[in-house]
Amino acid sequence: MKSLQQLFSLKKTEVSQINSSPQNEEDREQIRITYYQSGFAASIKATGKPIVLRACLQNLFSSFEDQCRKQILEQERLKQPYREEQEKSRTELKKCETAVGIYEQKEQEIEHKIENTQHEIVDVKVNPQKYIDDGKGGSAQFYIGLILLLPITLYLLVFYISASYSAFFKEFTDSSLTAAIFDADALTNALKASWLEGVLVITIPFVFMGLGYVIHMMQKGIGIKKTFRIIALFATTFLFDGLLAYVIEKKIYEFNKTPDSPLYDLEIALHQSEFWMIIFAGFVVYVIWGLVFDFVMKENENKDKIRVFIRGKKEEIINFEKVKLINLNKILDFKNKMDNHRGDIKVLQSKIDGFVFPVKEYLNYHNQYKEGWFQAIGTEIALAKNQKDDLLTECDSIALEHLKSLDLINPDFQHLVYSKN
Repeated sequence: MKSLQQLFSLKKTEVSQINSSPQNEEDREQIRITYYQSGFAASIKATGKPIVLRACLQNLFSSFEDQCRKQILEQERLKQPYREEQEKSRTELKKCETAVGIYEQKEQEIEHKIENTQHEIVDVKVNPQKYIDDGKGGSAQFYIGLILLLPITLYLLVFYISASYSAFFKEFTDSSLTAAIFDADALTNALKASWLEGVLVITIPFVFMGLGYVIHMMQKGIGIKKTFRIIALFATTFLFDGLLAYVIEKKIYEFNKTPDSPLYDLEIALHQSEFWMIIFAGFVVYVIWGLVFDFVMKENENKDKIRVFIRGKKEEIINFEKVKLINLNKILDFKNKMDNHRGDIKVLQSKIDGFVFPVKEYLNYHNQYKEGWFQAIGTEIALAKNQKDDLLTECDSIALEHLKSLDLINPDFQHLVYSKN
C-alpha cells in the first residue's frame, strides 16, 4: 500500500514548490515544469497504467484544493472582487431603504391630504364661507326667494300686460282707475284685435324682466362704470313706467275733461295721485322683483360654487389615489430590490466565508501533469506502437473523465467558489 501511494504522490520538495503562492511569471513557469516532471516520473513508475493515472489525478486535485484553502493571502486576493461586489450591494441596499422611507413618508402625506379633502367635502355644506368667497349656499333662503319670485313675476306679467294694453290700444269707457290699471280682458281683447297686438302686450313684461336680469349681471362688474350703468337702467325703467302712467292718465283725463278743462300736460300729471299710483304699482313692484331675483340668483350661484367645489375636491381625491398607487408600486419595487440585495449579500458572504478555487490555474497544471504522463509513455515505456496508442487513448479518456466528474470541461469561468454552508 505504501509503495502504491508513492506512485502518485508528489515529492516533498515538489509539493513545497507547488504550494507556495506564485509571485511572478517565472515562479508560475517553474511550477508548471514541476507538474510536468511529476507526471513524467509517476508515469514511468506506473508504466503508464490508466488506473494509476486516475488515482494520481484525484490526488493531484485534492492536494491542489487543500493547498488553495491554506493560502490565506492568495484567497484574500481572489475574494476581493466578491467583497467589492458585496459592498456595492450594501450601498444599493441603503439607497433602497432611504427611498422606501421617503416614499412611505410621501404615502402618509397623501393619506393626510385625502382625509383633509374628504373632510372639506363634508364641511363645505355646513360652513361654505370657510372655503368659498361670499359663499353661504343657504338652501332655505334660496327656496324661499324662489317661492316669492314666482307670484311677483306673475303679478308683473298681469300688470304690464294690462298697463301696456291700456296705454297703447284701449279705448276708455270707464273712468275707474282700477279698470285703467287692470283690465281682466286685456290679453283676450288684444288677441282678438290682432295677433301682433297680442304679441306686443305679452312681450312688454319680459322687457322689464330683461332689464332686471341685465342689472343683476352688471352687479358682477367692478368700478364706477358699473354704478352709472345700473343707475341708468333703473332710470330707464322708471321713465318707461312714467310714460305708461302718463299715457293711461291722459286717456282718463281726456275721457273725464270738460270744455273748461286745460290741456293735459306733465305738470298736471305730476299733481295727479293716480299718476304716481300707476308708476309705483309697476316700478316699485319691479324693484322688489329685481331684488328678489338678484338674491335668488346669488344663492343659486353659491349653491353652484359648492357643487363645483365638491366636484373639484372629488377630482383631487381621484388624482391623489393615482399618485398613491404609483407611490405604492415604487415602494414595492424598492422593497423587492432590497430583498434581492439582501440575497446577493448573503450569497456573497457565503463565498467570502468559503474559498475560491482557481480553475484556469488548476487546468493548466492538470494539462502539464498529463503531458508529462503521456511523454513518459511515448519515450520511456517499452511497448509496441499500437499498444502505446491504445494506452495513450485510454489515459486520455481517464483524464477527460476526471475533468468531467469535476464539471471542468471547457469551463467559461475563471474561478470556482466553494461556499461555506
